[in-house]
Amino acid sequence: MGLASEWRRVALSALTESDAPVTYGVVKPGPEDPHGVLFIRGGDIADGRVLTSQLRTITREVSDQYRRTQLRGGELVVSLVGNPGQVAIVPEALRGANIARQAGLVRLRKDVDARFVKYFLSSKAGQDALGAHALGSVQSVINLRDLKTVEIPLPPLDEQRRIADVLGTLDDKIELNRRMSETLEAMAQALFKSWFVDFEPVRAKAEGRVPWLPRVLADLFPDSLEDSELGEIPSGWGVRTVEAVCSDVVRGVTPKYEKGSGRLIINQRVNRGPALDKSELKELASDLAVPADRFAKRWDVLVNCLGEGTLGRVHLFKGDSDVYAIDQHMSICRGAGRGVGAFLYQYLASPGGQERIESLKSGSTGMTMFNISKLRNFQILWPRGALIEAYFRLAEPWHRRAHQCEDESEALSALRTALLPGLLSGEIRRT
Repeated sequence: MGLASEWRRVALSALTESDAPVTYGVVKPGPEDPHGVLFIRGGDIADGRVLTSQLRTITREVSDQYRRTQLRGGELVVSLVGNPGQVAIVPEALRGANIARQAGLVRLRKDVDARFVKYFLSSKAGQDALGAHALGSVQSVINLRDLKTVEIPLPPLDEQRRIADVLGTLDDKIELNRRMSETLEAMAQALFKSWFVDFEPVRAKAEGRVPWLPRVLADLFPDSLEDSELGEIPSGWGVRTVEAVCSDVVRGVTPKYEKGSGRLIINQRVNRGPALDKSELKELASDLAVPADRFAKRWDVLVNCLGEGTLGRVHLFKGDSDVYAIDQHMSICRGAGRGVGAFLYQYLASPGGQERIESLKSGSTGMTMFNISKLRNFQILWPRGALIEAYFRLAEPWHRRAHQCEDESEALSALRTALLPGLLSGEIRRT
């Protein structure tokens, strides 16, 4: 990548505060402490941010042994293992937190814009520089020594800020869309929990109270509970297996890859639960035959069935049918009727569903699996069909709007990627 004449290339280690070299964090975190210090691992850095919802904790005593990596807010953290090469700026809310051995800490000087450096490291040129030092065949590892030597193309500070402002505007809209998607997902979850987990309309009727629902919906709920294999459930409802409510429950295809083929496949790394990380998509070989039922179809439920850390993730596919093949490490549950996919997704993704999936996994550490026969025989609550249809009528617009947000963010991300090389080389200038 060529540079504007007034720019220079500087090793990352030369851009840090004098008393804060690029370093890694806690080597032996010990047991969790609910009242301890938040702790960022390599896998907690993704999509240009720290995934705060999944952070674990360490004791304050352990954190104090690694004062050099106690966070102030505003630093860069780089995933060395887990999601190697992912970069984020530490939010002010994580001031006082710490990082793991699997994460690198970069505390930049005041005359260097952290956003600009983050954008370079996240760009293709930056990722190529980091990837050139990747080690290991099963799980890539970025060597801290080599991270320090990555050369950053550096314009004057005011131009760093202008470039970061342009890219930041796109990121702000992407972040707004992400939060909107999360809100819509939470609305669908809350409705599902009220109707099918807490049975609030049933309990209200059983206690002689009027449910907070239109009469036409309230009449679909019984007014008593009964015992079942799954515990107490509304009277007249049943228990069925996943296989019984689906037209297909199948594993994906064994992949063979070919860069540039344009035939995309979703694997377990792409599946992040509510959303898909399409930056992790791979391309299948042109000559690989893929059965029609191994392509994702709208309202399919995709379940990660292999892999420590990703096993059990559940995604409701809302995109166009027959575009993406599904990898063998995932299972496809295709609902047998309208709304079944959305209902099954919420059931499997609920805390109770996830706990039961966790209890059914088998295999050794690092190679755990959720056998497809166990998925097919997985028992779920089954309400009256009219209720599933009613739930879907309410939740479908929320799911579709969330998908629109994701599509818009994908387009904005593509625009950002297209702009990055020109902005980061000085070829495109903002005056």
